[in-house]
Amino acid sequence: MKSWEQFKELQLDVLKEIGNIGAGNAATALSQLLQKTIDMKVPNVKILSFDDITDYVGGAEQVVVTVFLKIEGEISGNMFFILQEGAAKRLLSSLIGDTGEEGLTEIEFSALQEIGNILTGSYLSALADLTKLNIQPSVPAVAIDMAAAILSYGLIELGRVGDYALVIDNTFLDVGESEADQNINGQFFLLPDPESFSKLFSALGVPFHE
Repeated sequence: MKSWEQFKELQLDVLKEIGNIGAGNAATALSQLLQKTIDMKVPNVKILSFDDITDYVGGAEQVVVTVFLKIEGEISGNMFFILQEGAAKRLLSSLIGDTGEEGLTEIEFSALQEIGNILTGSYLSALADLTKLNIQPSVPAVAIDMAAAILSYGLIELGRVGDYALVIDNTFLDVGESEADQNINGQFFLLPDPESFSKLFSALGVPFHE
């Protein structure tokens, strides 16, 4: 029997592959939407306990913009795409220009929902292709609040969750712009229901054991 650490290494390799495929598909779709070249990178992939998510995005009181949805089909669970507020405004500025307002306008909420559709769809398609599982997302919702409130509200809306989250970091970079000015960082959190976690990794050929 392999150890948990060995399983973890295999799982992270698989998640990295899923992340890179999803990022490539999302970058292509966003480039078409924005009519400009967008590059996406996946610098880091992790498995976190649910309790560590708020710390990972900057703490319980960090204000974040979140796209969240429920996953249904042969596996079930929840997905969150989380950006800090400043990063979200810069990403939206690339799509619809700067509104000059501090909060998110109705147009920006709609644009963020569309971006969330593209991003989550790209990652879930990559996951479905590699697992051969039927995975269907619900219509995404958008919220802005402190991280702890977002996660609590999202999980109440979406339903129960397991103990672990699959985390895929994302960096968006406008090609041709200054990297220091244009990097936009966000995180995907995939939280399978308890019975779906082992099913997901078994389909990927790397069974999950604690």
